[in-house]
Amino acid sequence: MLRSDQIMATVEMVQKENLDVRTVTMGINLLDCRVGTVKGTCEKVEEKIARCAEKFVVKCDEVSVKYGVPVINKRISVTPAALVGSGFKTNDFVQLAKSLDTAAENVGVDILGGFTAHVEKGMTNSDRAFIGAIPKALALTKRVCASINVGSSHKGINMDAVAMIGNTIKLLAEATADSGGFGAAKFVVFCNQPGDNPFMAGAIHGVEEADVVLNVGVSGPGVIARSLERTINRRGRDNMKLDDIAEEIKQITFRVTRCGELIGRQVSKELGVEFGVVDLSLAPTPKIGDSVGEILQILGVDDVGAPGTTAIVALLNDAVKKGGIFASKAVGGLSGAFVPVMEDAVLAEAVAKGALTIEKLESLTCVCSVGLDMVPIPGDVDAATISAIIADEMAIGMINNKTTAARLIPVPGKKAGEIVNFGGLFGTSPIMEVRNVNKSARFIAWGGRIPAPIHSFKN
Repeated sequence: MLRSDQIMATVEMVQKENLDVRTVTMGINLLDCRVGTVKGTCEKVEEKIARCAEKFVVKCDEVSVKYGVPVINKRISVTPAALVGSGFKTNDFVQLAKSLDTAAENVGVDILGGFTAHVEKGMTNSDRAFIGAIPKALALTKRVCASINVGSSHKGINMDAVAMIGNTIKLLAEATADSGGFGAAKFVVFCNQPGDNPFMAGAIHGVEEADVVLNVGVSGPGVIARSLERTINRRGRDNMKLDDIAEEIKQITFRVTRCGELIGRQVSKELGVEFGVVDLSLAPTPKIGDSVGEILQILGVDDVGAPGTTAIVALLNDAVKKGGIFASKAVGGLSGAFVPVMEDAVLAEAVAKGALTIEKLESLTCVCSVGLDMVPIPGDVDAATISAIIADEMAIGMINNKTTAARLIPVPGKKAGEIVNFGGLFGTSPIMEVRNVNKSARFIAWGGRIPAPIHSFKN
């Protein structure tokens, strides 16, 4: 039972501290859309998305108004497109991406995820055709996001795919050079990709899911930051220890998650579809006061990236999970703290100061959710170096049995320290320096597969 002061505190979170439901994402299974021709399949895809999501945005808005909680994004995830279009040629997959884009526009969502393939153990000819379609598909569409799973703790890392993806990211950035390589911001590489993640660009509707499912992503870094400031001021810094800080974060996260669960279940009820999970991730935005980096500064580092940052992120991530998991019947997705450089003003500031490097970001991903997210790099970094950075990040996920990802954005024509700005939620940041470029080509050229770790054998 919530106390009256906790209810009032929740109201204040909404009004003053950027509490919102970051995304309600409708997952739609498209496997039954496959027919004998590419054109027929694309038509079936558009028809099913229109039928399932016809009232999706309207119902989200109605529930948001009724409960006074903003729902920022309404999005759709679909079955990995490589499965829907199995056997397609490269241009056929581009046609499928265009149909997904049209369907998303027709039902009023801003982003659709699931232009995806899972190739962690091997690739079919169709998978290779799909990967070849990614640059053109994302350059020609506005709403479609793509992802690819190249590793898992059970299967190891497909280094042939990793090598291909480094080159794919370069081609994607060059195909969208007129927008600063923005296409690469819509593409993410995973190890252990979950099938119920509601956050983009990596949201998919896993094959293990029901026909139509609603997943919710809650956020609230601003809420936690303000709460910590109030608590520290009230009790006095000298009277608190880190376990007191962790307890405060747990209690705040509990209320944030309950709020998300309420909205998600109500929208599901209105639409008559199954409710999936609450993803209780701390997802920052470029907005001042809505930063994960600010929380790290409140907890004791003057600049994000200074020694101690990794330990603080570990504390924060664990407390968020513990607080949220008791507030929801089903927690899933990524569920942790995100550190997307371009989408967090304090992280971007740390990059400008030289306090935050790619190597330090990589260490943070060992203890937090996801990985190297929204990281702009110089446009002339070679494909093999990009593949090697991805391989490092995938290895962290594989060995630690956790989800990791890499969303690297080579910005054509720009060098380290120059600014790239995508606007809106995608944010702005100085381009990060990549050290030791052109020194990993012999490693990437091996190809093959990095075997799964010994602790994956549990049967």
